[in-house]
Amino acid sequence: MDICDGKKRRQVSGRGGGGGGARGCRRSAAVKMKRESGRVLRSLTVQDNNRAEPMEEVEEEEDEEEEEEEDCFSISFLRNDRLPEPAVAVSPPRYSLLREVGRGSYGVVYEAVARKTGAQVAVKRLQCDAPENVELALAEFWALTSLENRHQNVVQLEECVLQKKGLAQKMSHGNKRSRQYLRLVETSLKGERIPGHPEEPCYLWFVMEFCEGGDLNQYILSRRPDPQTNRSFMRQLTSAVAFLHKNNIVHRDLKPDNILISQKSGSPVLKVADFGLSKVCAGLNSKNCEERPAAGGGGGGQNNIVNINKFWLSSACGSDFYMAPEVWEGHYTAKADIFALGIIIWAMTERITFIDAESKRELLGTYIRQGAEIVPVGEALLENPKMVLHIPQRARSSMSEGLKKLLQDMLAVNPQDRPDASQLELRMGQVTCAA
Repeated sequence: MDICDGKKRRQVSGRGGGGGGARGCRRSAAVKMKRESGRVLRSLTVQDNNRAEPMEEVEEEEDEEEEEEEDCFSISFLRNDRLPEPAVAVSPPRYSLLREVGRGSYGVVYEAVARKTGAQVAVKRLQCDAPENVELALAEFWALTSLENRHQNVVQLEECVLQKKGLAQKMSHGNKRSRQYLRLVETSLKGERIPGHPEEPCYLWFVMEFCEGGDLNQYILSRRPDPQTNRSFMRQLTSAVAFLHKNNIVHRDLKPDNILISQKSGSPVLKVADFGLSKVCAGLNSKNCEERPAAGGGGGGQNNIVNINKFWLSSACGSDFYMAPEVWEGHYTAKADIFALGIIIWAMTERITFIDAESKRELLGTYIRQGAEIVPVGEALLENPKMVLHIPQRARSSMSEGLKKLLQDMLAVNPQDRPDASQLELRMGQVTCAA
């Protein structure tokens, strides 16, 4: 995740049709995780914590609060050749970690197998060793657990487990019986570290569906251009964002890195993932949230109905090439997700890319050339609101007039001129069917 408050040099990919450098962004303040010692590491043993269970005795020196903790369960470890055999018998772990498949600024993702069913899953391990890490982890947990229904284009969270001092506890949102959970919430809200022993860190483990197709960058750039696949992906992406906004979630970090591909059904299915910067807007109002309703908006009413496009958000977060002009100013609504989606679809359709200076990866992303530099579209529009975007970029592009007009509306400098997510889903269906 990139928090964009600085500048770095980037180079343009030859596939993107340009040269020079670009202004980039700083990494999030979250500390990068250290590499673990073995390829096959920890697996969790957790049980259903909807009913009270006796807590297994793990350490004699646990403090009084920990001894009173309810609904905790033992955690066992896979045998590693570098580690001695356990002194006592432990129950078999539920998941076997196979290999590392991804690494971000605050967590590591592994391919894993559920030992009981043999099902393939992804396990993300997040170390809650700093307030900024806790905030990102809880944001993802709250967003995914707030979804009452599933959507085929949103990554599915199977379970989340909190690990500390050799104990694992299955997490549930708002669990007031868990002191460990409440401490994490307090840490996130106050921005203060939890006093404790550094040699006994706290971890959150997210068990999610595994997407074997990699991310959108890898999938698109490793294959020949396919208009039919592009149209399918456009419909899937707009459907996912419409679903999230309907459920009062602003993603705030939509980019190809955070869009995964599942091929289990035989055809590629997109999965929007990585909700560490997301915001759940249900029930927000100016009294109980730092983010305030826009004029004419409200978070109350019967059935807690929320117009997500009426809430102003103030944290300037995201990744620079996909950030809307108003996000750079730190004053925006859910329409910022629509702008980011416009950038992604434009880049995917015309295969516009750049080379990331840090990772050296070729990434999908649209930009504006300014002399020897390339500048994110949102930043360029902020500097020059009257600038006209040339869509498509390439003279021989096969982009339809309907898609061209829709992208221009999605990338409007004024968010009020952009379609909302439900309008976008309807229009995208019409555009892709006409094509």
